[in-house]
Amino acid sequence: MNRRRFAGWVVGLAGLAAGLLAPAAQAANAWMVGPEGTPMALAAAVAQAADGDTIELTPGEYRGTLVLAQRRLTLRGKGKVVVNGGSKAGEARALWTVRGGEVLIEGIEFRGARSTDGSGAGVRHEGGKLTLRQTQFFDNEHGLLATNDMQAELRIENSVFGQAPKVEGGLHHLLNIGRIGKLSITGSRFQQGFEGHLIRSRARETVLAYNFINDGVRGGASYEIEIAAGGLATVIGNIIGQGVNGQNPVLLAYGTEGRAWERNELYVAHNTFVHYGWLPAWFMRVFDDRIGPDTKVFAVNNLLVGPGVFWLAAPGEFSGNRPVSRGMLQDIWTNGFELPPGSMWRGSGIDPSRVNGQDLRPQAEFEWPVGTRAITPPSTWTPGAFQR
Repeated sequence: MNRRRFAGWVVGLAGLAAGLLAPAAQAANAWMVGPEGTPMALAAAVAQAADGDTIELTPGEYRGTLVLAQRRLTLRGKGKVVVNGGSKAGEARALWTVRGGEVLIEGIEFRGARSTDGSGAGVRHEGGKLTLRQTQFFDNEHGLLATNDMQAELRIENSVFGQAPKVEGGLHHLLNIGRIGKLSITGSRFQQGFEGHLIRSRARETVLAYNFINDGVRGGASYEIEIAAGGLATVIGNIIGQGVNGQNPVLLAYGTEGRAWERNELYVAHNTFVHYGWLPAWFMRVFDDRIGPDTKVFAVNNLLVGPGVFWLAAPGEFSGNRPVSRGMLQDIWTNGFELPPGSMWRGSGIDPSRVNGQDLRPQAEFEWPVGTRAITPPSTWTPGAFQR
């Protein structure tokens, strides 16, 4: 027999034997839980689940708090699932707390979080990687609060944050993010703030892409977006709206708390800023007296709706940004924020593919009520969040 062929058979048989003797990889399990503990209680499933498992919550209202410490789990709502704090203050600072690990929360609503110290959160993120997908946060002192952890990452997809408690002096933010590594939000909706901000981020890197961050005509939030500690921030393809009852004339604020990171660059492209009031607003303001005059700011192809200033409120490079009145949009009162056919500004934007070495071409658009839809790059770019 050919020695090479014989040697090949020996190696093949040895590999087969090793494969048969090796322990099989454990398959991930799915656990089913219910609000009344049937077929299983949520806390019991979390205690028994192994990393990589999925816990499915059947429809209903879930009470009590939950802590996920250093876990790698998926928690998914099946049908209408509400985690309800009942709007009653307690010692717990969150309905659910994610402490390290890697967690996906999907299809679950968090409502009525209150704490005796006024910082009750629907979800509290204390490190690790957390993804929220198709979640909802209503009537919480903070929808989600993330504590300082420079390695932490938070991703929010196709979710809704709204109905801040109307407590004067409460400063309840829909999203309150500490100094984490990265915050990314896509296809989500933020609305109905009161005195606090819709989004506050202190992350090293903040990416806000294709969202509806609009407090409405009568909204009473402060900043719609506050990128408080600087860092690398990309704000692209969003509808950003401030109501007549807004507590602060600034829609997008950068560097309000000074400099926390070495790299401080702000890229603002293809957003539609909307100011519903009659007095001028600051569509964007960079606090260069706090964060430093060397901060790099690039703003291209934004649509500025209503009275306000844009270029004067932030030093940097600006191009392709266009001012319009509310009546120049398709129909602002039915969420028609795009420029209509025949508008003088259609196709008037610059090529956003090379802005300080960054490609700021939109890849998608916000799709009501949540989500995004992909777009084909046009031959010429139209300012604002929509190319349609």
